[in-house]
Amino acid sequence: MIRREFLGLGAGLLGAGLMGHRALAGDEKPVGDFPVRYSDAEWKRRLTGEQYYILRKAGTERAFTSPLLKEKRKGTFTCAGCALPVYRSADKYDSGTGWPSFTRAIPNAVATKTDLTLGMVRREVHCRRCGGHLGHVFSDGPPPTGTRHCINGDALGFVPATT
Repeated sequence: MIRREFLGLGAGLLGAGLMGHRALAGDEKPVGDFPVRYSDAEWKRRLTGEQYYILRKAGTERAFTSPLLKEKRKGTFTCAGCALPVYRSADKYDSGTGWPSFTRAIPNAVATKTDLTLGMVRREVHCRRCGGHLGHVFSDGPPPTGTRHCINGDALGFVPATT
């Protein structure tokens, strides 16, 4: 196969993957178009090193390291960057993946975008208010949604329910 054919084949496969992915990602929002914005220096001041790495640089914590993985109390999971409520404990489940997993986000709490890193097409989940990277959403979750929001625990805070 000559180089041009190889590149054409790769672009075709990538385009096909993106088209299928776009069908899942109807809630995409342009990166940078978020109400809460700070300079990079201010984000570094406000966040821990691990939070900054995940929320602002789209990093990932090591599997099975987040205390929120075992959080079983009723309450709300918030964005660690801006405290926006993003997930409910009622939607959390043990996916066995090593990251807190949810069947859905709180309505209008997150935005998604296509992520082409690591040689695959994924839906990256962001806080809709500050744009912080939370994790990814996959289509292999349980009912009722069939989705698995695989979220970095260090990108979240937790507020226990008061009743």
